[in-house]
Amino acid sequence: MNRTRLLLGSSILCVVALLAGAPVGAVAVDPAMPNYVSAPPSGEIRVAGLFGESDEEKAARLQHEQNQDAAINRLNDRVRDLEDTVRNLTGQNEELSHRVSELNAKIDRQQKDFEYRICMMAAQQLGASAGSGDPNAVPCGASAGGAPMPGASAPPPTAGSVTLAPPPGVLGTLPANSANTSPAAPAAPDTRAQYDAAGTLLAKGRYDEAAAAFRNFADTNPKDDLAPNALYWVADIAYVQKDYDSAARGFAEVIKKYPVSTRAPESLLMMGQALLANGQKKEGCTALAALPAKFPKADAKVLSRGVDLRKASCRNT
Repeated sequence: MNRTRLLLGSSILCVVALLAGAPVGAVAVDPAMPNYVSAPPSGEIRVAGLFGESDEEKAARLQHEQNQDAAINRLNDRVRDLEDTVRNLTGQNEELSHRVSELNAKIDRQQKDFEYRICMMAAQQLGASAGSGDPNAVPCGASAGGAPMPGASAPPPTAGSVTLAPPPGVLGTLPANSANTSPAAPAAPDTRAQYDAAGTLLAKGRYDEAAAAFRNFADTNPKDDLAPNALYWVADIAYVQKDYDSAARGFAEVIKKYPVSTRAPESLLMMGQALLANGQKKEGCTALAALPAKFPKADAKVLSRGVDLRKASCRNT
């Protein structure tokens, strides 16, 4: 057995010498022989790697490289997908920003138009001019479309018109027959000027100042024919400012102090609406139910509005 191993080792050394280009006879066993030939203590000679990688090793290496390439390709695909997603989101964000800008511009135009219309209606009901040439004019400026109103006067009011205060956030309009709302004598010039000054503050949107001016007018001129209107506007301003409790008390004050005025039916209607808005459904529905009984000859629009509110808000009461 030992002889066989020695013969096999000699054969391998000869092959190594031939591959290195040296004569067979000149081969000498050098302890510092190359690493690819080793003689372990057991006497066995390892020839792994002597003739290059085996087919199995080559196949394993190629498979590993293919796996790496596939992983890199997948990562590249994910990066491209993420880049596409970012581009799409950026485009959508720009589109939304543009739409928000358009909506903000539209809201600004509508707000300006709303303020202009309120101012013009107030000027109309007060019988004042809206132009810049009149020193007593109400400065309404221009509409949302940019149409200036220099020297333009408000159109004449329609006699006998009655308008209700709309839902919260919008003030009602001053009635055209505000000077003849009770059998009392017409207002004196000085009191009329005081009332008109409060109306001008209201038209300009200076609600707190207008409410104080109307309150002062009603307190100092309780027998004036404009006193019911003044109290009504104090309550209506509170309603617009969503102070529903104060609004309900203010409308009730109009009904109590001036039950025969033309503002009394409207005040009962608005008191019911303020109570509903304040969460007092039972009380609000009771006020609306009392409207046709207490004021059967009230304006048809007031009675109709009360019926509509009861249908919409008082079905389960």
